Amino acid sequence: MQQVIIITGASSGFGKATAELLAQKGHIVYGLCRRRVPAVGNIKYCQCDVRNREQIASVVEDIVKEQGRVDVLVNNAGMGIGGALELATEEEIDLQMGTNFMGCVNLCQAVLPYMRKARKGKIINLSSIGGVMGLPYQGFYSASKFAIEGFSEALSAEVKGFGITVSMVEPGDFATGFTGSRKNSQATLDDPDYGPIFRRSLAIIEKEENGGLKPEILARRIVKMVEQKNPPLRKVVANLEQKLSVVIKRVLTGNQMVGILRSYYKS
Repeated sequence: MQQVIIITGASSGFGKATAELLAQKGHIVYGLCRRRVPAVGNIKYCQCDVRNREQIASVVEDIVKEQGRVDVLVNNAGMGIGGALELATEEEIDLQMGTNFMGCVNLCQAVLPYMRKARKGKIINLSSIGGVMGLPYQGFYSASKFAIEGFSEALSAEVKGFGITVSMVEPGDFATGFTGSRKNSQATLDDPDYGPIFRRSLAIIEKEENGGLKPEILARRIVKMVEQKNPPLRKVVANLEQKLSVVIKRVLTGNQMVGILRSYYKS
């Protein structure tokens, strides 16, 4: 059945691949992105910053006026800042948390009144393996994804009775433009203690990302969740090693897991 779908961060990476596949399947897709993008096929792009609640409210209202409903929200917009937690600036923290976490919150709060009125809807929030374990030198990225995990779990319990499902997708490493657009802390790079370790860890992080899975794999998983009657609360989409790391995280002590992460990222 044709559904009206909003997906954020739709101009590149996961968002672009997912929007294109959803449109190919015959759904009505609205892609939200910060820059102006012309409509392509069945995808209508809307210029919107996920940190701007007024812009979001206006865009969602226009979509509902045009289509009469919103069936699915895919919160995909996100970015990454690399560096030591100690040296992160207020501006870096605000950008990281504002985009990844508050962007998700803002969109959910904008579409939920319409979904509640219809007594149906699906919300799919992009988390990460980094939302399951705290990744060194990606600490505020992990914090933003941990926040999405807690928010989504609580939201699921609150809105299930209104016929609305909430799901999280937890990707591992994928080869997208995310690596090239990561903002790295200059203060960390210049620091005599953190700098050498950060460079070593960053080389490992970038190698894993650049050699990661294709975004179309994640897009297919999201499309399946969109079309499922009752999608799972959480779905890990990653290579076997990273899937196993999520399982291992559940059984090891905290200190053991930190030791593994330190060894893996040479931190």
